[in-house]
This record gives sequence, structure tokens and C-alpha cells, in this order.
Amino acid sequence: MNIKMKVGKRVKEIRKARGLSQEKLSEMIDVAQTTLSCIETGDNFFTADALKKLVEALDIEPQELFFFEHQKDNKMLVTEINKMISERPNKISQIYKIVKAIYND
Repeated sequence: MNIKMKVGKRVKEIRKARGLSQEKLSEMIDVAQTTLSCIETGDNFFTADALKKLVEALDIEPQELFFFEHQKDNKMLVTEINKMISERPNKISQIYKIVKAIYND
């Protein structure tokens, strides 16, 4: 996945977490809804002006758009979780509680 796709996916995640539709966010940052859609799919990238408006509208710091550790595929995530567990086996019960809480949610 290229950087434009990762950032676009992150914009979409944050927008949805804020309860905003594409239409509403596009109005807030003064871009066409189709432009925002293309940004979210990675087909387009925002201008510096749109970036400034975007971080203000979403009430985030610009670097938050570049946090995509969680966007790894499941196989990679499982590998990383297994590595963490093997490095700190005393944390297994805490990890279990967290996973169980999420699973039961």
C-alpha cells in the first residue's frame, strides 16, 4: 500500500471516528466531495491548504495522519503480537484480558 493510500485510509478512519460524513467534512475543508473521496482512496492527495483545513476540522495534529501501524495485514499483526508475547511472557494474562474485553464488546 502506497503512502497516499495509507494517509487516505487514515483520513477516512478519523473522519468516521468523528462522526462526519464525506459531505460534511468536504464542506468544512472547502473541497468537493469527490475530491475528498479520491483522497480517502489514495487516488489523490491534499494540497497544503487542504491539509491545514483538514487537521483543523478533525481537531488533530498533522502527524496523526501518518500513524498507520494498525493498518498492517492480519498475518503481520499476529506475527508482531507473538513476538511481543515471547519477549514478555509475564504479560500474557493482561493481553488475554484485553482481547477478551474487546471480543465480548
